Amino acid sequence: MSNKPSTDKNTFRQGILDGIPIALGYLSVSFSFGILAVTSGLTLWQAVLVSLFNLTSAGQVAGLSIMTASGGLIEMAVSQLIINLRYGLMSISLSQKTDKTVTVPARFFLAYGITDEIFGVAAGVDHPIGRRYHLGLMLLPIAGWTLGTFIGAALGAVFPEFLSNALAIGIYGMFVSIVVPKAKHNRGILICVLIAVSISALFYFEPHLSSVISGGFATIIAAIIAAAVGAAFFPKDKEEDAA
Repeated sequence: MSNKPSTDKNTFRQGILDGIPIALGYLSVSFSFGILAVTSGLTLWQAVLVSLFNLTSAGQVAGLSIMTASGGLIEMAVSQLIINLRYGLMSISLSQKTDKTVTVPARFFLAYGITDEIFGVAAGVDHPIGRRYHLGLMLLPIAGWTLGTFIGAALGAVFPEFLSNALAIGIYGMFVSIVVPKAKHNRGILICVLIAVSISALFYFEPHLSSVISGGFATIIAAIIAAAVGAAFFPKDKEEDAA
């Protein structure tokens, strides 16, 4: 915890201002999740509650796949642990930058609002993070993510089926847009992605495997194997970290 004094930038208002770009991005992305959720069988309010209490695009899509495939609780827990483990590391990192206003009870609440983008903004500011600033930073992104899901789910329930299915692909497009640029410039990432895709395709198209292993566990297995290969054969070196 930092002992540096708070600054004029460490305010609720500044947190709100810094969170506006994140909220606008979340609004468009969660719109696709809302459509995907209702086309997969969830009701409008079920989709909204999933977004409100999770705030994780990859975790929500994976969880939705497990729910629609009638997966078990263990399958759901393991998949969410693997996908969202990074948030625990982000929380530990930010805890080293908080000021004295962030008490232990406050940390439990503020940890709920840590996402990749919120962490990126909070980690990049040049002042200690106070309770008011962090609360302001997470408020609009949470509202944007939840509102976007509501709008997408509401429209998905009335749109023609072909249009809903087409728009629901948008959230997968977001994942592709994140992975492809990295894979184009890093051979290790490209190989790990191809390994994960190949394993997922094997579990999906091979009838004996698909009948024994559910889609959720197939995703877990593919992620673990691809990550293990990446860690073993393509570790980041100090030169990459410096760059």
